[in-house]
Amino acid sequence: MTSSEKPMTSSTRTIPVKIGDNLVIGGGNPIVVQTMCNTHTNDVGATVAQCRRLAAAGAQMIRITVPGQQDIEHIRVIRGKLRSEGILVPIVADIHFSSATAIGVAPHVEKVRINPGNFHKDHEEARRQFGRLLDVCREHGTAVRIGLNHGSLGSYITDLYGNGPDAMARAAMEWIEMCIEKDFLKVVVSLKASNTVVMTEAYRLLDGMMRERGFRFPMHLGVTEAGNGDSGRIKSCVGIAALLEEGIGDTVRVSLTEDPEAEIPVARYLAARYDGRTEFPALSGRELKMLDAACTWGPKLLRRQVDTIDDPTVDAYLADEIMQAARRRFYRPEYIACPGCGRTMYDLQGAFEKVKERTSHLKGLVIAVMGCIVNGPGEMADADWGYVGEGNGKVSIYKRHTPILRHVPEEEAVDRLLELIEKEA
Repeated sequence: MTSSEKPMTSSTRTIPVKIGDNLVIGGGNPIVVQTMCNTHTNDVGATVAQCRRLAAAGAQMIRITVPGQQDIEHIRVIRGKLRSEGILVPIVADIHFSSATAIGVAPHVEKVRINPGNFHKDHEEARRQFGRLLDVCREHGTAVRIGLNHGSLGSYITDLYGNGPDAMARAAMEWIEMCIEKDFLKVVVSLKASNTVVMTEAYRLLDGMMRERGFRFPMHLGVTEAGNGDSGRIKSCVGIAALLEEGIGDTVRVSLTEDPEAEIPVARYLAARYDGRTEFPALSGRELKMLDAACTWGPKLLRRQVDTIDDPTVDAYLADEIMQAARRRFYRPEYIACPGCGRTMYDLQGAFEKVKERTSHLKGLVIAVMGCIVNGPGEMADADWGYVGEGNGKVSIYKRHTPILRHVPEEEAVDRLLELIEKEA
């Protein structure tokens, strides 16, 4: 890496947040690499085994979904088994909607990831529940990630500010203000989107707001629902690198619709590159060239500092992928696909490959393949069409935000999706 590619230093370091006994996010500490299990949380054996593999691969923090209060005991047992084996990687509970589950699991993990705006339809009640969670987390030394995603901001925010980067940043600041008022500073923040332009702008706006407020909390970076293969890696690198170059970001997750072990080498590459280190996981020459090109050219394209990739070592395929990831030129469909987690009740990776194979000719369309009905519809905000797993062998098909077909058998779902798309053409 040349000196011109080193990250810009920040004049104000983020607040250091201790996660467990041995890990600190922010405060000028090295970038932390994390990932998330895709096993079912009630399958304790499978989840523990996957955590072992992730820790061995270099994950410094592991997130596990907690779908409901019945899974709190599973998380407690999983963490206990890992600690008994000497695996001390902090565990993050991933919560959607249920404040009671967040409050119940907080004593048993090092960190809780929540979107407080989803705690209750009544905004004032959501605030009360968030306050209760902060009290429990303070008592047990548990950190909190305020994680807002584009497309899942809730009507309170969208009615006031819309659904763009500014709305995302303003929504996060409301919850940050509550933390400041309660003198609770073990906070990490994320504003993820599958659109790299929306994602980077939201983080920049929030960083500016926090600097102005005088409380700059650490940022968790990620391009959500990035997909898989080369495109998922390139898209993640383009968005994350653009922010790390600007001194924004303290921990990263590369979200791929693959086994979570596959995320870690890319995340470790990014952490090493922007911490100014030369060591990172073994990558093939092709992979290293791909990631280097994405990190070198993607941020410039996103900022519109350049309009083309002027590098003879970057072939046409790689240039096309980087241009698409930066949303400067589209040469194929844009895919949004979540990585899957314990809420996924079907073969997400297999379904995504089938959808890609059958729709590869539909240049310009944005097609989402989501793992569950819980948060999938909200988080595919940019999609023209959505394929969402319901569980029990059934799929819902969406046009934009509206379900067109429900309870479609999986074996018929791709055909039905193609029929609808062709009918609209």
